[in-house]
Parts: sequence; C-alpha cells; structure tokens
Amino acid sequence: MYNFFLNFKKNNIPINPIILGKIGSANGVKGWLRMFSYTEKKENIFTYYPWFIKKKEFNFYEIKLEDWKKYKNYFLIKIISIKDREIAKLFVNYEIIVEASNLSVLDDGDYYWKDLIDCNVVTKENYNLGKVINLIETGSHDVLVVQSNSKDIFGIKERFIPFINKKVIKKVNITNRIIIVNWNPNF
Repeated sequence: MYNFFLNFKKNNIPINPIILGKIGSANGVKGWLRMFSYTEKKENIFTYYPWFIKKKEFNFYEIKLEDWKKYKNYFLIKIISIKDREIAKLFVNYEIIVEASNLSVLDDGDYYWKDLIDCNVVTKENYNLGKVINLIETGSHDVLVVQSNSKDIFGIKERFIPFINKKVIKKVNITNRIIIVNWNPNF
C-alpha cells in the first residue's frame, strides 16, 4: 500500500488544513469511490483545490480527480491513475482536506464551521457553558457540541446546543471567540 502512495505528491502540504469531506467505499470495478461532502452546498467541494487526503497516522497526499458525478445523496469520484476496485479500496475512510486559505472570503457576519471550533459559549446571563469542540449536521439544524468547563456546577461534561439563529444563538463574535446563547445551563 505504501509504495502506491509514493506516486502521489507529498509536497504543498496544507499549513491550515480543513476537512471538507470523506471518501467512502469503493463503487464498481473500475476504481470509482463514494465521497461524502461536508460543505453546505454539497457540490461546492469541487470548487476547492488542490485536494489532499489523510487518514489518522498517514501523511497528507495530494490527489487529482479524473471525474465525478452525483449519485443519490453522495458523489462518486474517480481519482487519476486508479483503475480498479482493489486499488480504490486503499482510499476508503480517508478525509478530504484543503488549505483553509483556499476557501471563499465570506461576507461580514458569516463564518465557517471551523471558525466556531474553540469558541467559548456563554449564556445571556453570562454563565460559561464551555468551548465548542464539534458541530453536527442533523438535517433540521446544526448542533454545537460544547465541552463543559471542569468546574461546571451542574456536572455536565458535554452539551448539545441547537444552532438556531436569533432563538438560541444570540450573537457570534469570531474575533473575540465567543458565542452568546439563550440556553439553560442545566441542559
């Protein structure tokens, strides 16, 4: 497996990597792979290049696509030089990563999920709920996963706060790394 990856570029490693998707299972016998996009508009993942792949302890490797197509609720991708299912299977569960500086510049008041990670979450009453460690897409709305402070008086280790603007999320200040919420700290 390692010798195969030597054929891919190991240079231009992303300095500020951001995960935009994940490679799923091999599809068919000609080297196609299922791919899941984490971008809000799923097709937008194809507007960010170059793509790098990485899996836990392995290095970053740049890949190039030969082709892609939408299929059901995911995409099928064909990576250049992968011609059969057995080689394609080597790529299963790799994350698709780009350099964060390649993302589009957003309008004032807009932000990427990555910008919310490590923000402090505070209630309107100024109770510190903890830090954002992840976000979950549920379909109806996104959810902040907040790791509570070690001194949380309610003994809660993790909170799941729906990202509903104006109702729950009152203010997001990326510069000061703070999110103000209308949330009961006992939840």
